[in-house]
Parts: sequence; C-alpha cells; structure tokens
Amino acid sequence: MEFNGVILEDTYAEGFPVWVARVVITAVSKEWAYKAATEATGFATSTIGCPCEAGIEKFLSASETPDHRPGYSILICCGKKALKEQVLERIAECVLTAPTTAVFNGKAGSEEIIPVKLHFFGDGYESKVEVGGIQCWSIPIMGGDFIIEEEVGAVKGVAGGNFLIMGDSQMSALVAAEAAVTAIADVPGCITPFPGGVVSSGSKVGSKKYKFMGASTNEKFCPSIAAKVEDTEIPAGVKAVYEIVIDGVDVASVNAAMKAGVQAACRVPGVVKITAGNYGGNLGPFKFQLKDCI
Repeated sequence: MEFNGVILEDTYAEGFPVWVARVVITAVSKEWAYKAATEATGFATSTIGCPCEAGIEKFLSASETPDHRPGYSILICCGKKALKEQVLERIAECVLTAPTTAVFNGKAGSEEIIPVKLHFFGDGYESKVEVGGIQCWSIPIMGGDFIIEEEVGAVKGVAGGNFLIMGDSQMSALVAAEAAVTAIADVPGCITPFPGGVVSSGSKVGSKKYKFMGASTNEKFCPSIAAKVEDTEIPAGVKAVYEIVIDGVDVASVNAAMKAGVQAACRVPGVVKITAGNYGGNLGPFKFQLKDCI
C-alpha cells in the first residue's frame, strides 16, 4: 500500500484496555493553566516504567470551562486500581501547588467515579461553593482559594495505538513525527503521552543479553546497526525511525487519531515508510489496521 508515495506496511497496531480519567485544569491565564497541566502529566510516558500514561488532550477557552477561565483537559490512563491514586496525587502535588488553578471533572465517562477528597487539606477552613452550577470545595491556600470538584469520571478506554515513521534522515523523520502529533492534537479524546508526543527509543520486551532488563532497545528498528542485525526491519535509505503512541477514551478516537497522524506524516518529504508495532495479538484485543488510515 502507498499514500502520497509513502509505503504503508500491511500490518496493525495492537491496543489494550486501560482506564482513562479526564481532568480539567483552569487558571488565571492560558500560560498558568498550561504549566499546571504539563506538571500534572509529567513522568507518565509508558507504564513500562511510569505509574501511568498521561498527557494534555486539548486547550479549553474560557467559554468551555465552568469558571469561565482558560484551561486544559488532561487524560490520565492506567489500571483501574491505580487510577484513583494517580488522579489524586497529580492534582494534589502538581495542580494545587500551581498559582491560580482550579480543577473540574472532565467527564470522560461515568463507568467509574473517582473521589478526590482533597478538601481535607483545608484543615477545617474549607467551604462548599457553587461554580458554574457545579458543587465544589473552596480550599484556602496562600495564593488565594483553590477550587476543586471532588469527583472525576473515568471510562474504560484504549492504550497502545501506534505507528512508526521511517525517514531518509533524522530531521525528515522528526518533522513528520511533529506533523503527526499536531494533527492528532485536533482529535478529541486522545493523547500522545511521550515527550512532545514522539518516541525516540522504542523498546522490546526483555533483553537477549541482560536477563535482568524488563525492556531493551528494539534492534530491528535501529538504523545505525542495521548491517549487524540479521532480521532488521530497516529498509535501504532509512536513517531514523520515530514512533507515535496514542491512548484514547475509546476505539473510535484512537482510530481517528491514527488516521490523522499517518496521513500528516506521509505528507512530509523524506518519509520512506510507515509501519506499526504489535505482539501478534498477545498484548490486547484491539487491532488498528494501517490500511484503514488511507
């Protein structure tokens, strides 16, 4: 298959179930809301080594938030058992501590309701308030009052959507990856949790040489050692490979993000091939076919 002269391998990305909570963070300005959202989604690229996967979903204008201030929605993704802890800790440590912020339920769904009992931080000085018709808590802090809606909805979503961009140079592959992330940002219900939305390292399960490693370099996709790897997946002329990983609130959202991202990447000069990563169906039940992206 080809799209815009770029080869698309006849394969699929393999997704797996994950629980997803959406949190809305607002602040006095877009800049402060972004700083809080960025902090709240830190150290959350991959559940291989992080406690969750998280990222900024989209910017929200003042007309879209309960307190009529600019904000961002973020998605926090992990197992059901860990989700309550991750939502609470990220709000408490990263948003409560950020100037002028407030937190509201982003209503990812109602399959699970996560209680965020942060009003106890008020040490008895907290009070109930209504903001935009929503019952919230007002917690006095040094910079003013912190407003929080203390229930966050969660839904059973999908993690692991992915595709790999192979370019004839490091910069062509990176520019294509950036274009893909920008396109995916316009798809609601999805995040690309890695730095800037782009995965540089990639990995495989375990290690051939070091048995204590749970994951190691994916040598089949490393251009610099292609000549040394018998079963290399690197075509002639490819100098760099970047991966885009997508988590979403449902299958339709991840499908739409895959399509938007793949097509955007294929429009960048220097892209040679697009492929995807899977484990033969052993990782999860969701299959995102690359052929459906064109």
